[in-house]
Amino acid sequence: MSDGDVTRSSAFTGGEAGAWTGPVTAVDDLTETLQSLDPLVLSLLVLGAVGLVLGLWWFVRWFRRPAGVHFRRVLADYDEVTVLMHPSPDPDAMSCAMAVDAIAADVGTETTLQYAGEIRHQENRAFRTVLDLEMEQIESSSELAAEATVLVDHNTPRGFTGAQTVEPIAVIDHHPGNGTGTEFTDVRTEYGAAATIFVEYLSDIGSMADDNAISPELATGLLYGVQSDTNQLTNGCSRAEFDACAALYEWIDEDLLDRIANPQVSDDVLQIKATAITEKRVEGPFAICDVGPVSNTDAIPQAADELMHLEGVTAVVVYGSNDGTLHLSGRSRDDRVHMGETLRHAVSDIPMANAGGHARMGGGQVSIEHMRGIGPSDGIDKAEFEDRLFSSLSGER
Repeated sequence: MSDGDVTRSSAFTGGEAGAWTGPVTAVDDLTETLQSLDPLVLSLLVLGAVGLVLGLWWFVRWFRRPAGVHFRRVLADYDEVTVLMHPSPDPDAMSCAMAVDAIAADVGTETTLQYAGEIRHQENRAFRTVLDLEMEQIESSSELAAEATVLVDHNTPRGFTGAQTVEPIAVIDHHPGNGTGTEFTDVRTEYGAAATIFVEYLSDIGSMADDNAISPELATGLLYGVQSDTNQLTNGCSRAEFDACAALYEWIDEDLLDRIANPQVSDDVLQIKATAITEKRVEGPFAICDVGPVSNTDAIPQAADELMHLEGVTAVVVYGSNDGTLHLSGRSRDDRVHMGETLRHAVSDIPMANAGGHARMGGGQVSIEHMRGIGPSDGIDKAEFEDRLFSSLSGER
């Protein structure tokens, strides 16, 4: 007999050869133990076991339910919430705020849509006007309509006095960052638009069922939010963006969509685009341009988009000054250039500067005073700054 046979046969006890008695004995012992217990103690044990099973069931059910259902239940716990967009919100942020409003209304929670900064880009103004959005501008945390705050399309409050004191209850975003909500966090950096997440939420809670269709305004807003943040589904998309657009198709209003997508362009925006085209500095596949003082900083990313049409150019950075700050905007279709990291490296040793973003697009702000040597900086001029940008684009910095 092998060692394995000895081990296996040791579970047998005396009596007729091959009689298996181990489990039977254990059951008998357990039965005797239970019979000896006080009825009250036994009842408590049974109730405890039932409670444990139910608790585990609810625990699994809570964490396995769709994110949209979870988010709606979070909203249902509040009478009123503030839906906070990032400064100078774009169609992606505004459409997300619209979706929160719709989900909150479904559970009887009042919402106030708020933002810092200004809405100056013609596309953003058209989006707000055409869809008739009620939004409030704030300059301080004291102006927040409700203490319970939901952040959409960004994960850290910014752009207003006291922003650092705000602790959102929920954060829904697609940008990199460490911001979280106290009760709900859904940050999907692999998605091209935050609006895509909300399309999934609406599907999760049944709002897109045939008998409970969403409004044409919300469907159109979400579709345009996805399209605008992915450059018409050509930049930074995941499969989820295409699925979201297909899901929304049935309810969009083509007239509303056309009015948002084709707004009139102001003269200063056209002038800045022209400056970017005529004054650009090109080295290899990269282009950089200083468009000078601007009154409308939203024109800078539009100029960057325009430069990306240049044949042979795979990454661009456009910058201009406004109120003592350089505003940078970058675009890339070059697999070697992660634009967010490129801009971050370029300004990393300039005090009070910040920059970042995604692989295909990024932005930043630099204090002109600190570029001139205020604080620990030795100061750099325009030519040196552009050399830094080119070095970062080339991966040398």
